[in-house]
Amino acid sequence: MTESIAFETDLSPVASAALSIGEVGKSLSPDQKFTILTRTGHGGLQDLDDLPPEAAYMITKVEELPTSEAMEILKEASVYHDDDVNFPEGVMEKIHDLLETHSSDSFLSEKGEYLEEWELEARLEAALIAFHSPYPEVRAVTDPYDDPTIPVETFRAYLLIFVWTMIGAGIYEFFRHRMPQITLPPNVIQMFLYPLGKFMAAVLPDWGFTIKGERYSINPGPYTYKEQMFATICISVGVGGAYVSYNIFALRLDQFYDFKWVSFGYQLLLILSTQFMGFGFAGIFRKISVYPVRAMWPTLLPTLALNRALMKEEKLQVINGWKISRFNFFYIVFGGMFMYFWLPDYLFTALSTFNWMTWIAPNNFNLAAITGSVYGLGLNPITSFDWNYMTIFINTPLVIPWYSNVNQYIGSIIAFFCIIGVYWSNNLWSGYLPINTNALFTNTGEPFKVTKILTNGLFDNEKYQAYSPPYYSAANLVLYGAFFAIYPFSVIYTTMIEWKGMSASFKQVWYSLKDFKRSNFAGFNDPHCRMMSKYKEVPDWWFVAVLVFSLVMAILCVKLYPAQTPVWGIFFTVGINFVFLIPLVVIYSVTGFSFGLNVLVELIIGYAIPGNGVALMTLKALGYNIDGQAENYITNQKTAHYAKVPPMALFRGQMLATIIQCFVTLGVMNWLLSNIDGLCTPHQAQKFSCPGDRTFFSASVLWGVIGPKRVFNGLYPILKWCFLIGALLPFPCYAFKRYGPKSFTRAFQPTLIIGGFLIYAPYNLSFVTPALIVGYVFMYHIKRRYSDWWEKYNYVLSSALTAGVAFSSIIIFFAVQYHEKDVTWWGNTVSGGGIEGGNGQQSRLDASTLPNGYFGPAPGSYP
Repeated sequence: MTESIAFETDLSPVASAALSIGEVGKSLSPDQKFTILTRTGHGGLQDLDDLPPEAAYMITKVEELPTSEAMEILKEASVYHDDDVNFPEGVMEKIHDLLETHSSDSFLSEKGEYLEEWELEARLEAALIAFHSPYPEVRAVTDPYDDPTIPVETFRAYLLIFVWTMIGAGIYEFFRHRMPQITLPPNVIQMFLYPLGKFMAAVLPDWGFTIKGERYSINPGPYTYKEQMFATICISVGVGGAYVSYNIFALRLDQFYDFKWVSFGYQLLLILSTQFMGFGFAGIFRKISVYPVRAMWPTLLPTLALNRALMKEEKLQVINGWKISRFNFFYIVFGGMFMYFWLPDYLFTALSTFNWMTWIAPNNFNLAAITGSVYGLGLNPITSFDWNYMTIFINTPLVIPWYSNVNQYIGSIIAFFCIIGVYWSNNLWSGYLPINTNALFTNTGEPFKVTKILTNGLFDNEKYQAYSPPYYSAANLVLYGAFFAIYPFSVIYTTMIEWKGMSASFKQVWYSLKDFKRSNFAGFNDPHCRMMSKYKEVPDWWFVAVLVFSLVMAILCVKLYPAQTPVWGIFFTVGINFVFLIPLVVIYSVTGFSFGLNVLVELIIGYAIPGNGVALMTLKALGYNIDGQAENYITNQKTAHYAKVPPMALFRGQMLATIIQCFVTLGVMNWLLSNIDGLCTPHQAQKFSCPGDRTFFSASVLWGVIGPKRVFNGLYPILKWCFLIGALLPFPCYAFKRYGPKSFTRAFQPTLIIGGFLIYAPYNLSFVTPALIVGYVFMYHIKRRYSDWWEKYNYVLSSALTAGVAFSSIIIFFAVQYHEKDVTWWGNTVSGGGIEGGNGQQSRLDASTLPNGYFGPAPGSYP
């Protein structure tokens, strides 16, 4: 971005009082001003004598921007965003046309109206890039200016953070072991923060004190949108869950490892180390994942949209015939979803699990295996009318870019046929097991009991040879093959494709290491970085200190308790994250798709420490949670970046929320272990079947206790070749991306295609098909045909639907499900009939019919 533009702007002309269209851009004609209003999403304004500040601001910047400077901006954008899949394709074509016209021989001879139109278009597109954002999604939820005097870090905000982190973290931990899971996402919490913040502003006294001439009060005036955003961001860190919950459930429950030494002290050290280690990484990688423009982070935009709807005064507009405000639109949709969700979640549950094909013949195994939503592969064009159901895997189809959704779905379809091929060929004895489950089985098809092959918590070969190897379902085999391929693929391919942006970010990191006094924002000249550079930055050594603290906690955890984990393993997992975190975060920030390092860590640790499931689980928690928490913190840093929340305030708020989360999570977790009957059993009455915990346990058995050496050399030797496939595939994919036809290659994202394989075991196509349909309607059709409506309402709609589901599901659970009040009728029983309800034939082949009553190698010769 060129440095010569006058970026500093006095906001008083556009923000201090109402401005009419005649008072701004006086050198522009009325038609030109209306063109600017239309392009910036304000074409439907009904009162042009009272312009929104952002509209007046952009008119002013278009007027001030010299054409020569505009051309420089467009030239740089055409290079920087040329392969940017999120940059609007039509806008890029327009930029190329403007540049070609400017460089043509006949350009200088053009006169009159055509030249004026060309200049306006060039200055307008350049101004949007230089003074706001190149992405319409970001422009829809952010302002192009900032007021640093607005209160942020107030008593009101911290009180809200304290209370709602406790509530949100408790609810998340309580319901995370349920299927489907119920969460309290940030956009739902905002609903509660808004009236409470307004209430405190109205009733709290103006008590305070003065330090160095600056007054601090518990009630500094009206509740501000920055306070609301600050509280929301910090709370979202605390309600994101603690991965070690899976560890503790797997260690404590008798159907898993049944270890009695897992005390509160062990739990506390483990959760403190894992939750804060990612925080340290997030600060270190800010220059790679927060400050670059291309790190758009589509998943965080609904939170900003809702904050805007609640807190920002709107001018009356008519957009595609709609004139309702975002605020009213949100509450109407929220109320409607709150009422509607009682149908699929309680009164008519067949609307949620709409496995209508299996109703034809509930006991037909082949039909259930292919089309079933519960135990099958979910091939069904209409699988659910439940918003919660369709957002479990795709996050939300109104946020994930359409190309991302399509690429993942293509991968899911390919995986579907791979699973069928493995299963119906009985490859690796998979035909004797259910087709799509994350559980482990013995060679007779019974659930695998790891305690039968352990002595003092470690692998006992004599017991193992007398019992059985653990076996995976066909879907789980394909899932693991995809995991093994995606790690080398993502690192190699992402580095090849994103090297230009990544190398620029690495240079900024290197410059900072050479000069500690250099601003973190130096070298980043986009509008949002320029605005954030006015605030005091968090020193890098603060994040390093947090990283050191978490390492100390981890070392104490494995030294003071019988976790059977070497200290070098802790540093090894840290090193793995340094290598892999960058490409993972780059993929997530651009596409909205994420995957963790859990499988890679468990594989490497399984080789390094064979026969030790406890060590694998401990290091896996560290290895995965560094990445998961780092992405969580980074996402929130980017949200604060867009919302102009000061970095120092964010650091303090995130630290507080994380500490609260740790203690609340442990409290709820231990209550669940002591009070829920049948916890983590397949048919638990309140649906606490623990799909994540069971996956975690199964992985610890196969890759920790049994070990990858036995798996790759004996049980499943084909899986090791998936690494080689993942390492070789980037090269043809890169060649196609670079040299193939633009109409195909622009949206081609092979990492996401492989990622689509990961939906199975225990989920399936039924969870992603409705998301694809909804995504097509809103993220493709409406976004292209009715872009102004989409920019104003889409993210608000997403927030309202999610908020309605979350609020309704919590009320339903405690009102009629926790203490069961069943409504027994066909609409609530048909989805669980026959095979889909766990009755009758559950596998294609029956091991009991074999001559020896088991499949696979004979006892005593297990690999």
